[in-house]
Amino acid sequence: MTEQRSLEVQRQEFGRRRFLAMPLAGLLAWLAVAAGGVLAPQSAWLILFIATGSIVYLGIGLSKLTGEDFTDRSRPKNAFDALFFHTVAMSLLVYGIAIPFFLVEPSSLPLSVGILSGLMWLPVSWLLQHWIGYFHAGARTALLVAAHYLFPQHRFIVIPLLIVAVYIVTIAVFEQRWRRMR
Repeated sequence: MTEQRSLEVQRQEFGRRRFLAMPLAGLLAWLAVAAGGVLAPQSAWLILFIATGSIVYLGIGLSKLTGEDFTDRSRPKNAFDALFFHTVAMSLLVYGIAIPFFLVEPSSLPLSVGILSGLMWLPVSWLLQHWIGYFHAGARTALLVAAHYLFPQHRFIVIPLLIVAVYIVTIAVFEQRWRRMR
């Protein structure tokens, strides 16, 4: 029979994780989008769809390198793992908003995908009981809206680079948090 753990215990277990793989995956994907904006501007939209759609798979692969191993079946089940992956799925569903806007105004794509997919950071803050997710979602939204208007000709470069910058801060905070817990 499986041991029953309270939701509070499971939340504490979830919160003790390193939380590096998914932010690293996001950073790498958005870096690829920025590179596409520089090197292949006519195909930057396609690179954005492929790169951001691949974040979860990249995160799963990176989780093996960071010691988080999302596919480890030997670890006890945790309800908050499922909730986290539901937030990831929510981020993928936002393409239902981003694609119609993209079809009307192609340069809107980095803004819409950048903000909408970043909303998953709000429940992550709640899950981890840590402020970094609120910072990530808030800073990302404010910076992307400003960049959308300030750099209309360079949206596929500036917006992804701002997302990368926010990920760098997020990763640094997660690593400090991880070291404090160790």
